[in-house]
Amino acid sequence: MPARGECLSKKARCLDPSGPSNCAGKKTQAIQGLRRGHRLALLLRAAGLARSTFYYQSKVLVADKHAALKERINSLYHGNKGRYGYRRITAALGHNGEVVNHKKVQRLMQLMDLKSLVKVKKYRSYRGSEGVVASDLLKRKFKAEAPNQKWATDVTEFKVKGQKLFLSPVMDLYNGEILAYQINRRPEFKMVSTMLEQAFERLNPGDTPILHSDQGWQYQQPTYRHMLAGKNIEQSMSRKGNCLDNAAMESFFGTLKSEFFYLESFESVEQLASGLEDYIAYYNEERISLRLNGLSPVEFRTQALAA
Repeated sequence: MPARGECLSKKARCLDPSGPSNCAGKKTQAIQGLRRGHRLALLLRAAGLARSTFYYQSKVLVADKHAALKERINSLYHGNKGRYGYRRITAALGHNGEVVNHKKVQRLMQLMDLKSLVKVKKYRSYRGSEGVVASDLLKRKFKAEAPNQKWATDVTEFKVKGQKLFLSPVMDLYNGEILAYQINRRPEFKMVSTMLEQAFERLNPGDTPILHSDQGWQYQQPTYRHMLAGKNIEQSMSRKGNCLDNAAMESFFGTLKSEFFYLESFESVEQLASGLEDYIAYYNEERISLRLNGLSPVEFRTQALAA
């Protein structure tokens, strides 16, 4: 290892203003190493380096120091199609075993001009009273301690080329997982009943969840109530005009539209339907949630059941 005097000598030689012009970066490094014991103005004069050049090179050196991290951030950002902001990028890095301060990730993303590309328009299914309106059993308590304790459902609408498409999902509030869904060109009751039948397949013996919805006409139908009663499922409804009573589903639809629908272009409702299937699979199996300790809904459920 060279002695301290030899290192200083090398630094001093790099300050020679007669050196090659491409030595600006090396001169900056040398000045940074000598700044503690010398005035910056004297070092810049000795090196023949402009102050503006020194600060520019300093920024370049800092950027280069984080080049590998920036590449990983860039890969996560584009791998998730711009859906992740700095908090989720930080969580994804941590999930891969790399602990990085979220402020550093935010700063580097700003330098790279990367920001979440994340508007929500909701389909309103309320048509007035068409049947029995259930009480609000959930009362905005969206947290569940185990799977199949609390479910939520709703219907949302999409428009492509003047045509409409409707999505009806059921979410488990334990981990935000979409348990079942149906996509249809019309908001028919058959869409909801088929979705329910699929969701029932996820029940284990003894499971009796609460199923919460708004006061949409589909959920006031006698057939709907009888289907729930047949599985000992308690029906719950938001109060009229209180969308926050079903905030979990509102949040999912907002995420779906911000991360998928508004970022893509669709030539037909058939193309949209295919994309919705892909996104829901991604949402369940890959998309990490900060609420779930940086795990996807399926990963969170699987880990919990294995514990």
